[in-house]
Amino acid sequence: MNLFRIFFKYILHFLSARHTQGFGVHSPFVFQFTRYVLCEKNPYYIFNEIEIARSGLKKDKRKLNIKDFGTAKDREKTVSNVACHSLKSAKYGQLLFRMARYMKVGNVLELGTSLGITTSYLASSSSKINCVTLEGCPQTADIARENFNKLGIGNIQVVVGNIDDTLTQVVDEADRLDLIFFDANHRSEAVLTYFEQCLPKIHKDTILVIDDIYWSAGMEKAWQTVKKHPRVISTIDVFQMGIVFFNSDLPQNHYKMRY
Repeated sequence: MNLFRIFFKYILHFLSARHTQGFGVHSPFVFQFTRYVLCEKNPYYIFNEIEIARSGLKKDKRKLNIKDFGTAKDREKTVSNVACHSLKSAKYGQLLFRMARYMKVGNVLELGTSLGITTSYLASSSSKINCVTLEGCPQTADIARENFNKLGIGNIQVVVGNIDDTLTQVVDEADRLDLIFFDANHRSEAVLTYFEQCLPKIHKDTILVIDDIYWSAGMEKAWQTVKKHPRVISTIDVFQMGIVFFNSDLPQNHYKMRY
């Protein structure tokens, strides 16, 4: 990750974003999504509980042998190090919660569980959600399960193993995919492969969220490729994440918003 490159890209994004808070958005659906998902700031009871769990992780000095299939480099880290440097912020976890709630999703698929904070946000908007999350590192997955138990979130299935090997079966077993969150392997080829593998279970109301779309030149290339796919109708770029819609009733457009 090149911090100078990301900073430069952020400045360009900030200057070019034209649709913040729904201004200039002609699609009624995207306008409502912007107002009631991106712009909503109301707290929900579970937010505080999840953030208390995050605070506990930041103090946890247990050592983990991190198995990283993306880089093929295993390394030792403490739970606190992962919690402080690798987890999505509360701002974006809560955005995913609001997406799941607003769209009334039933089946959620997450690629990249990490310590389970984002997973908790995704799964906790409704007890009726079936959330499947894929994680490569067994020790990290164990910590995530501890958090789900502490939070009393029982609608999460953790699948451990190389996502290159586990995703196909998970997708095959799903009736449909309503919300998909990519936050695992940050290589362009992997992201595009995962995207293609998920397509058979995507429907018109599916939302796909790709994290870290400007993390590297490869991730940015993957994002641009996804935007051009014939099944993709509309997208929202909030810099940290790219949000993809497949509903053919929407006008075909790609929005940039400050978030």
